[in-house]
Order: sequence, then structure tokens, then C-alpha cells
Amino acid sequence: MEEGALLNNRYRLLQLLGSGGMAEVFRARDAMLERYVAIKVLLPDYTGNQAFQERFRQEARAAANLSHPNIVTVHDFGLDQGRLFIVMEYIPGSDLKSLLRQRGRFAIEEAIPLMVQACAGIGYAHRAGLVHCDVKPHNMLVTPDRRLKVTDFGIARALATIHPEERSDVVWGSPQYFSPEQAAGEAPSPASDVYSLGIVLYETLTGSLPFNATTPEELGRMHLEARPQPIHEYLPEIPGTLEQIVEKVLSKEPSARYRTADQLGRVLLKFGTQRETNPTLALTPEVSSTYQEETGEETEAEAETEIAAFAVDWLSVVLGLLALIAVGGLIPFWMWVYFVYNPPIR
Repeated sequence: MEEGALLNNRYRLLQLLGSGGMAEVFRARDAMLERYVAIKVLLPDYTGNQAFQERFRQEARAAANLSHPNIVTVHDFGLDQGRLFIVMEYIPGSDLKSLLRQRGRFAIEEAIPLMVQACAGIGYAHRAGLVHCDVKPHNMLVTPDRRLKVTDFGIARALATIHPEERSDVVWGSPQYFSPEQAAGEAPSPASDVYSLGIVLYETLTGSLPFNATTPEELGRMHLEARPQPIHEYLPEIPGTLEQIVEKVLSKEPSARYRTADQLGRVLLKFGTQRETNPTLALTPEVSSTYQEETGEETEAEAETEIAAFAVDWLSVVLGLLALIAVGGLIPFWMWVYFVYNPPIR
């Protein structure tokens, strides 16, 4: 597809913003509504499959129903000139991956507000019954005033209809960011998105990925088996609480992570508040005022509990030991009582 082309007699492609292995993204002009939009035009390889076309329409409809300040709004989708396309709101700025390449990493005070916003958007989708499947910084758009919006919901799931047995970056997400269960070829869940958010958080704080390899297969093995380099080796000054949060998110077992992106977002929000920073400053007013209300299944007290989880675990161990000692101390007493009423036969 070339700049200047007209899609569906409505969308004029103005500028190529980027291209990848499955699509090209253009800034375009909507002639009907007289506004600028972003259009993702899929490459011909992904257009000819009828099953994919139908699944793409289903996923596009589901994504269009997501209305949240931290999710890129889907306006339209269609098929023209033999190419599937999806029309989205145009977001000025850059994707988070490009910013990381430019800056190396973000300070904690900058990274936490961005990740809280990503969790807010993805958590909203989780509550709507959608799993992103391809969470990565490339799919997080950041405006000049540090507003973050997540894009590309559902495309990875739609691509899975072409080759269900394939374990590649276009089916189950990008290998650097996919979860252990995705690496094993299993269907993603909200906990899979949480793991991928953990990879993004790790990279945003350190400027490095926790796992690097030359092949997707090796990356998959590392997600399944390897432990990431402790984050304090990159950042000696990192608070222990934040490092524990990252370790929990990157657990190999889904049940050991936070259950949803909302829960992770609330824990990070609480952590930011305790550090006398205010992540809500980087959120839209709607999100900062309603984050707790939207995610009512978990309360602020639960977030505090999650942050203190490791301390609570140690307290439980100590109390258990004290109880064992106390019970053990009663053994001689009960033996004395037994022999008083059951004297040994001489």
C-alpha cells in the first residue's frame, strides 16, 4: 500500500508511520468525519485466508467495544484492494520501545506512572473478557505529555487461526515478551498478559530484557526454565519492595502472579504513593479518580497486603515456629498427666 491511496473511498493514506512483519501503519485522513486517524493495513499474506478474515472481524468488533482512556480507540475496519485494515484514533508521540531505545531506561518515578496506565488499560480489557496476547512496549503509545495508550488488542488471537500449531511471534506474541505458558503453546490468559507486563516493567526500569537469545525456541526455553538476572544487579538502589513485585510478576506459574493487570496496577500505584511520588499525575482524570471504583473486586487494603506479602510470609513462619515451640513445651506436662492416671505396672 502506498502513501496517497484511498481506502473505501474514505481514508486517504498520508504518511507511513512504520511497518513490521504483518502490517504497515499510516497516518491518514478520514474524509467523512474530517479527522486524522491511524490505519493499520495488513500485508497480503494475512488477507487471503477466509478463516482469518472472519476472526479478524470478530476481534476488531470486540476491540471497538473497548472504551478506556488508556486504550487506543478502534473506529472502523474493512477490506479494500485485497488488504484488511483497521482504523484507530491517531496518537501523536512514540511507542514505548522507541523511547527505550532513545533513553536506555526510565527512572522509577517515570516508569511507575507509565506502567500503571498500561495496567489500567489492559485490566479494563480483562474485565471485558479480552486477553491482549501480545503485550510489549511496541504496542504502548506514549504522548509528549506522558499519556500511555495500549493498542493492537486481538490481532495476535486472530493470527492464531491461520496456523494454530505455530508458536511464532505473529501467533502468540513476541518471543521476548511472551509468558511461559505461551512459550509452551498454551492459550494465553489474563495472567499471561500480567507476565508480559512484568517483562515490560523490567525493561523499562533497567533498559535490558530479562532474557536474550538468538532463536525464538531458546527464548521460549528461558521463559519456561531460566531465572532473570536480579534487577538489583542493574539498579543497586532499587527498593526491595519493587524488586519483589517484579519477581512475583515474573513467576513461572500463572497462579503465583497477580491475577489480573488491575491487581498489578493497584500494587504499583500503592508503591508509588508510598514513595511520595504520585503516579496518578500521569493518568487521565477519569482513570485517576475511578481506578479503584472500576476494579472493585480488589480493594486498597488488598493492594497493601500484596505489597507486604513477603513480610507477612516471614511473620507467618515466625509465628508457626513459636507455636511449635509452645506445643513442644507442653509435651512433658501431658506425659506427667498420663503417668499419674496410668502408672506403669511393676
